[in-house]
Amino acid sequence: MNSNKAIGRIIGVLFLIIFASGVTAYQVFQGPVLFSDNYLTSTSQNSNQIIISVLLLFLNGILSVIIAAVLLPIFKRYNTSLAFLYLAFSILSFIAVAIDNINSLSMLEVSLEYSKNGNDTATILNTLGSLFYKKHWWSHYLSLLISCFPVFVLYYNLFISKLIPKIISIVGIIAVLLMFIEMLFSIFGQSISMNMLLPIGLIQLVLPLWLIFKGLKSPSLETQAK
Repeated sequence: MNSNKAIGRIIGVLFLIIFASGVTAYQVFQGPVLFSDNYLTSTSQNSNQIIISVLLLFLNGILSVIIAAVLLPIFKRYNTSLAFLYLAFSILSFIAVAIDNINSLSMLEVSLEYSKNGNDTATILNTLGSLFYKKHWWSHYLSLLISCFPVFVLYYNLFISKLIPKIISIVGIIAVLLMFIEMLFSIFGQSISMNMLLPIGLIQLVLPLWLIFKGLKSPSLETQAK
């Protein structure tokens, strides 16, 4: 069906936007600033890029929910429960990202106060900065952990529906499991290797490119008959 291909291409563009803006927000704007040793001073010095990163991540969350809603009627042809589960996990992931964004902005506010009144209230602001840093650290890693759930269900839905080549779905499932394991171990202070995140980054780029050029496959006659 041409509609499936058209929908697939639109979703591919949205996924590519999510990928590009996510890398920009986390790796370029936030990572070098919020997780640096001198975060109390560097955050205020890079306030604009922190605000932009928060807006990008909010956009990503909204687009992820939109994608899940668009795919809902397509995935329902194969498994209704998994289709709704993908939508539910996407909403949950958006909430987790929103909480993480609020904590990022809280760090920015503390950093701005520190840059204005650091000499007068250095001890208090250092203590607050440390607390907000830890709060942001927890919300950041928990949001990454939660983000694994909708991505796993997405690739599993694509696997059982055969709407894309199975190899992409299988690699996606393996990649998100590796990410989940690394995030879980990191939360417990036992990080294995951040290189375990490389496969998810690769497949999250391959999937949208495939969808843009090929779209989603048409459902089989057997599926349409159901």
